[in-house]
Formats: sequence, structure tokens, C-alpha cells
Amino acid sequence: MNQAENVLVIGAGIAGMEASLLLAKAGKKVCLVEKLSLIGGNAIKNEESFPNLECSTCMVAPIQQEILQNPNIRTMTLSTVEKINGDIGDFTVTVQKKARYVSMTDCIGCGMCYEPCPVSLKNEWEEDLSEKKAIYVPCAGSLPNVPAIDPEHCLQLNGKQDCNLCAEACMFGAIDLKETDEKVEMNVGAVIIATGSELLDVSAFSHLGYGKYSGVYTAMEFERLFASNGPTSGELTLRDGDRIPEKIAIIHCIGRKDQGYCSGVCCMYSLKHAHFLKHKLPDAKIYNLYTDICVPGKTYQQFFEKVAEEKTELIYNASMDRLKVAENKTGLIVEYMNGSGSVETLTVDMVILAPALVPGKESSSICEIAGIEQDVKGFFLTNKNHIGSVESTREGVFIAGCAEGPKDIQSSITQAESAVGKVMTCLDLQQ
Repeated sequence: MNQAENVLVIGAGIAGMEASLLLAKAGKKVCLVEKLSLIGGNAIKNEESFPNLECSTCMVAPIQQEILQNPNIRTMTLSTVEKINGDIGDFTVTVQKKARYVSMTDCIGCGMCYEPCPVSLKNEWEEDLSEKKAIYVPCAGSLPNVPAIDPEHCLQLNGKQDCNLCAEACMFGAIDLKETDEKVEMNVGAVIIATGSELLDVSAFSHLGYGKYSGVYTAMEFERLFASNGPTSGELTLRDGDRIPEKIAIIHCIGRKDQGYCSGVCCMYSLKHAHFLKHKLPDAKIYNLYTDICVPGKTYQQFFEKVAEEKTELIYNASMDRLKVAENKTGLIVEYMNGSGSVETLTVDMVILAPALVPGKESSSICEIAGIEQDVKGFFLTNKNHIGSVESTREGVFIAGCAEGPKDIQSSITQAESAVGKVMTCLDLQQ
């Protein structure tokens, strides 16, 4: 097989999956590398996607299935790229593939191995809102629907105890606690990096009360609370019990001033949350505190107008510096400055913080491995001489999705398509 026919895609979110499928349909052999035990990325954490409020898992699941079943795509989960040497058309790639300890072919996803496991851990995929076992799938509906074992916390694998309970519970002999990590080398002609972004850590803003008051949530925590495959199966209750919130404040633009850019999606997902709350809790009072409203495009504007009609209050917050969240016996107190410069307060049961999208924590190491550069904000730098470029600073390495900068699902897919077009062109020129 000609190595120029091979393409490495790093990251199995929306952009990475779209790029992989397009390349595979064009007859290219693709290796899709994903550090997590599942594919689909952050899109599958959402219950619905704006502006059409489509079921996210319903939209993404067919793509995930097609990825896993396509003979031209080799999907490597629990894997990271360690080296990329060589030049366009002739890259040598080293991938570190962690042991799953559960057979991808023998496991049927019955889940009988979970209950016997004596270890209980916070589930980071569920924003620590629920717990998981040392053998786990991140959430209901994970694909591949095959659990992985966390070797750091498994009593057998970390040497703390001779425990074999999960293997004994498996009727299909799918669990192998002797499996080891492996290094895989391959030759590829081009690379697409689609490692995505993450939400800004709001704990740095102590005046907003996150981590101090139980009623303060991040946008992704709230997203998982109302997701049907989330930790509460879509039941919207507060952390401190079964209490249902009656007054909710959604605070936009967290970190925008510090980051120096607008993420372009925060207003839309905040409006989506407001819409959901009015649908789920029609008598609840919803306040959206914003410093600016960003609703680009014809469909986004329509969605904004629809939510505004749903008796959701839009309140202008003139200064993020003056905004703070406190707590007293009546609830959470949100203090803000109005457009006239006067300080006002709201008393609510729940606060949802909408932070900026920022580069992933591993962006710097990925840049070093791939031999590419970051821009001043920490995202992967593309050719600044071409508007809308997907070309990195290394020939043959391309960028797609939120790894290049904040964007919505539609824009991520469009950029993935552009990256594939560039890859096809460069591979054809190498032949």
C-alpha cells in the first residue's frame, strides 16, 4: 500500500470524524487516533444542538457507527501520538496505544462487569456529577460500547489487591487484565489535527462562587444535567438534594475580557439553556446577564428572537469586573452593574456560568510533537497569508475544528471538509 494513501487524523470529535469519513469515501486509508475510550467528542455531551435543537446523540451516533464499521478507517482509542517524523508524503508516526483490558471483539456491552467492581470514582466525563467504577464506559450510549479499565485505580492492576471480580462476572471471557500497552508505528502522507478545545476553568474567578456555592454550575455541567444520557437522566435537580430550581441566572461572557476574544458560541448555548429551562420548568424565572450578544447568521438570529419571546429576561451587565455571586439564607445573590452604572442584585437558586472556549491543555505538547506553531491565544496557527486557511506551519499537517479556534458544529464540519480537500490535493501531487 502506498504510504501517500494513508492519512493520520488526531482527534475523534465532529471535525475529526467528518474528515476521516470523507477521506475513507475517497478511497484513502485513515488512522483515527483518539485519547479517550470513546469517539464523538464534546458534541455527544449535548442533549440538543443549536439552532435547530436537534438531538445531538441522534445526529452523531450514525456517524460514529459509520466510522467504526468503515474498512478504510482504523480507529485507535485510548491512544496518543508520540512522534511525527519525516516530510509531506512520507511521515513516520509513533502512536502509544494504552491497554483497554477489554476485548473490542468479544465484549457485547452487557454491563455485567460494572457492579462487582469495588472501586468508585468521580466520572470526569460527567463533570464529576456522578460516579463510575474502575471498569467503565463514560456515559450511556458510548461508542464503541466497550468498557475500559482504569489501571491507576483498578485494585488488581495497581497491585493493591488480588481482585478479579470484573473478569469473573464476564460470561464471554472479554476481560484480560494481562493486556499491555503497545507502540504502533505507521507511515502516512498527511496529518489532520482535530483535537478540539475546552471550556475555560471558571474556578479562577473566585468572585463568581464556583466550587464555593453548590448552586453555581458551569455550562457543561448544566448540559449534562439536562441530557437524557447524563448523570440524572435529564432530571433537573440541584446538587444539594432533590430541590428543583425556581430562579436561574445564566451569566454570559465569562473570561472574554481576559482571553481577549469572543468564542462565538457561548451566547447560543446560553440561549439554548434558557429555552430548555422554560420548556422543562415553565414557571421558572430565567435571567440572561450579558455584556454583549453574538448571534451571527440568519438562523441564529431567529433562534435568539424565539428565546427572547419565551419570557426569558435579558439583562445587560455593564462590567464583568463588578459582577459577583454571594450566598445568604434566601439563596444565591448575583450582583451586577446595569447600563446606567447602578449596582443591582438578583436572588436565584441556580447560577450557570458560560465560559470562553480555550485551547486544550495538551496543545503545546501536540505542537511540539507535530512540529507546528501556536497562535498568540494558544490555538494552532494556520497560514496567516491565506484567509480561512487550514494549513499549519508544517507542510502536510492541517488543522480542523476548534483546535484552530472557537467555532460551532457547522463551522467545524466545513473546516474539516476544507482540510480534506487540501489533503487530497497534496497527496495527489506526491504521486
